[in-house]
Amino acid sequence: MTADTDRYLAFMGRAPRRIPHWEHWSCPDAETYLTGIDYYDHPQQCRLRLAELYPQLRLSIPETDEPKPRPELDLIGKSSNTDAQGRHHVRWGDALTGHWDWGDHFQSAEDVFAFSPLAQGDFTDIPVVESQDYSDEERLYEKYRGRYPAEWGDRAPEGVPNSVGFYNTMFMWPLLTFGWELFLETCLDERFGRIMDEFAEINRRVFRTFARLPVNFVVCHDDIVNSRGPVCSPRWMRRYIFPRYEEFWGIVKAAGKEVIFMSDGRMDAYADDVMACGARGIISEPYTDYKAIARRHKDCFLAGEGDNRVLMRDNPAEIDAMVRGMIETAQLTGGYMMCIGNHIPWNVPPRAIKQYLDRSAEWAQR
Repeated sequence: MTADTDRYLAFMGRAPRRIPHWEHWSCPDAETYLTGIDYYDHPQQCRLRLAELYPQLRLSIPETDEPKPRPELDLIGKSSNTDAQGRHHVRWGDALTGHWDWGDHFQSAEDVFAFSPLAQGDFTDIPVVESQDYSDEERLYEKYRGRYPAEWGDRAPEGVPNSVGFYNTMFMWPLLTFGWELFLETCLDERFGRIMDEFAEINRRVFRTFARLPVNFVVCHDDIVNSRGPVCSPRWMRRYIFPRYEEFWGIVKAAGKEVIFMSDGRMDAYADDVMACGARGIISEPYTDYKAIARRHKDCFLAGEGDNRVLMRDNPAEIDAMVRGMIETAQLTGGYMMCIGNHIPWNVPPRAIKQYLDRSAEWAQR
């Protein structure tokens, strides 16, 4: 079987013998360590060699081998800096963190209640991650459709794990548009219902678009929980969020696509709700009890059980135990991928990453 076949089977809960990976990766020093080729001096050569050694990472290959600048903070010997606008930045991957100006367009609760997402339509200049124009559904479709081969029509080849993703499945829309503080200040007001109805209408356009695309999977992101659990109450979620999930996912499922749900945090409280809405499975973070979800939902897709805190401690016995624990979960469901759910950032010890990858390559099979 090919790596793509294994990935497709895992998404579908069909228990490939080799358990594939889905990794969140931004650790240049590990790339240099694993390949012996300096990531910054020869980025293309480094990635090509990494693809030979660890194809399961599925990392993109730079178009050229032009050297990359080394991170500014490394050069000046600082762990962080503050820009001219007073915004704080730290190291991230091979560069610095950016800054999401969540809610900068809104100063008060009344600003929120006066806003119409549908009247706005074009979010190109509003930082909501999915910052694009939603006013014309056909134009939106043409934008997405250009990413895929014309000969595929509106159906992807069978057995191909290609997907389309959307960051603002529903919960992220008000959070990113208004910012955390104003979102939490206004979300219990009855006037908030009209705003959520309008965001939902924007997303109907999005999911009707996705239904027409030649993809087999739709990855739907919404950070509905944090590391301790739910942000909003079950009552609020079952009024504003979960009915929309069921509707939107029904649109793409009717067109033969499967839904993978993605959220940061601890998904225990809402995993059953998400699955009931039609998700094929969940990718989240290691705060979640994956074995419990696997036992309740036969052959569901799961990923994100691996923990970068274990890698940070760089204890070989502890890393081995983590990998074995992940493989135990994989025996409970035919849909499982090895994944460090809380990311592999720049400061994780490369030796620990190598041990995790090598042990997975050796042991992660059924």
